[in-house]
Amino acid sequence: MILHLYFARRFALTFLFITAVFFGIILLVDLVDQVRRFEGSGISFPAIVGLTLLSVPQTIYTILPLLVIVSTLALFLTLARTSELVVTRASGRSAFRSLIGPAVVTLLIGALAVAALNPIAAASARQYERLADRLSGGGGSALSVGSEGIWLRQRGGAGQIVINAERAEANGTVLREVSFFGFDGPGAPATRIEARTATLEPGQWVLRDAKVWSFADPNPERTATRSERLTVPTQLTAERILDGFGDPATLAIWDLPGFVEDLRAAGFSARRHVVHLQMQLALPVLLVAMMLVGSAFTMRHSRVSRTGLMVMLALTMGFTLFFIRNFAQILGEEGQIPVLLAAWGPPVAAVLLPAGLLLHWEDG
Repeated sequence: MILHLYFARRFALTFLFITAVFFGIILLVDLVDQVRRFEGSGISFPAIVGLTLLSVPQTIYTILPLLVIVSTLALFLTLARTSELVVTRASGRSAFRSLIGPAVVTLLIGALAVAALNPIAAASARQYERLADRLSGGGGSALSVGSEGIWLRQRGGAGQIVINAERAEANGTVLREVSFFGFDGPGAPATRIEARTATLEPGQWVLRDAKVWSFADPNPERTATRSERLTVPTQLTAERILDGFGDPATLAIWDLPGFVEDLRAAGFSARRHVVHLQMQLALPVLLVAMMLVGSAFTMRHSRVSRTGLMVMLALTMGFTLFFIRNFAQILGEEGQIPVLLAAWGPPVAAVLLPAGLLLHWEDG
């Protein structure tokens, strides 16, 4: 037990050190990128630093597998150089028993990352997008989905048009039981349109069975008009509507199940968000796989193994597994493979592969 705690403590300290080093590097690189992005826009340096601090958590969360494999390489290269692994094996402990402590720490890191770092990274990424959009003068269309249905916003004339619909087709081009609320420049209500359906065509919404109220009249109902077919200009496209849901990474894992239900209730496909949810749940398994990959190539004595070659092989294998995971995510989002296979298949396979190498190289 004492030896397990020793290896676990060494791995945890190494991981914290590696994370701190990468945090500093990412902070400096991202700060330079933000300065270049907003150069000449009159934004103060403290505001740029604030944007940088908001973007770093998402980056750290994304590169967690890299941090784990680098930490594993650093730990076991040190243990091999000091012959601590040789002494451990001489005492009768196998390679797998030496990995129990680091594996438990890695699982705890993964669970903590999913439960705590994920919501922090999602909230900071969402806030970063809002501030960056405001500072760059953006602000076109917006979309949200909730229990009240679908809400869209677009530019219209001198003001804005807010669209609410009970349901929509999966691609967002047909809205049902829809309301258009027009606002003038100062933001006062100008018009309201109720329609049975609204179909998105190039450059316009085509409304069927529509009723129009104008708030310029003291009694809007008296001057309301009905139309079997009505068009409303728009800059929206089906791609922009679907992109309006944003990256699932900007949603905390605790909010994803409710958002998925809202998407399905509104008539949209939630497959992309379901795949993302399952992949976050599988993250601890992926981190354990990366730890096993790093240890499989570096647990030999430094005088016996070719250290540089082994490190290169470990990093190459780690990046390959990470690429396969991302490729499986794309296939899952496109419906080419089942969601559970896309999310859990690569991490489980990534655990079995280095485990097999360890059995072959270390335990005969």
